[in-house]
Amino acid sequence: MSDFLTDLDPFDSLPSAGKVNFNTSSSDDYLTNETYKMLRTNLLFCGSDNKAIVLTSARENEGKSTITSELAKSLADAGKRAVMLDADMRKSVLLKSSARNSDFFGLSEYLSGQATLSQILYNTQNPNFDIIFSGHFPPNPVELLGTENFSALVQKLKKQYDYVLIDSPPLGSVIDAAVIAASCDAAIVVISAGKVSYNEVLQVKEQLLKSGCKILGAVLNNTDAKSVKYYKKYYKSYESKK
Repeated sequence: MSDFLTDLDPFDSLPSAGKVNFNTSSSDDYLTNETYKMLRTNLLFCGSDNKAIVLTSARENEGKSTITSELAKSLADAGKRAVMLDADMRKSVLLKSSARNSDFFGLSEYLSGQATLSQILYNTQNPNFDIIFSGHFPPNPVELLGTENFSALVQKLKKQYDYVLIDSPPLGSVIDAAVIAASCDAAIVVISAGKVSYNEVLQVKEQLLKSGCKILGAVLNNTDAKSVKYYKKYYKSYESKK
């Protein structure tokens, strides 16, 4: 699309539609914050060639959107330029919680030619963290995601950011994430503990691999905090006896 300035320096900021006060769900809980830092560290060790990453799950409500936004924020806190792309154009939770204005343009408007990149890219209160919302829900999300416009958008964002994190619909329900994965460097699967079966996760894995996208790993969400603390205490006790 002609709205993107191809001669921008990689360290220049892209023109934005404005600023939003985007609040992630992180708390002052030490264990939670350390867990996201660990996830960030693991991602950084996967290599700088993994810039565009799609996050998906088998079912709804496994915490995928929260983990995507928290990971983007954590990367930004570490000095990495990160942009979060809300590609759930069917049932976006981010759009409902942050973009209450009916005139809020997003990904669907960009892919359908109704908006330019500068009209959908929003800065947050963190100077290293930008976001693109899903926009109004279109009748043909898969068709829009499968266009050259989407692939070109991902490539453009990769030139300007260290990481492009894409929140996608659950792959166990719709095919969108596999279509998105074809334009990405890698994928992360979010699994809610005790909610999905092994076969469901296996099907998600197979669909991602069919798209030609490598899988970096999985994030186990909604685990029992008491169990985690128990094993952490046990590990420290074991270490002190060595």
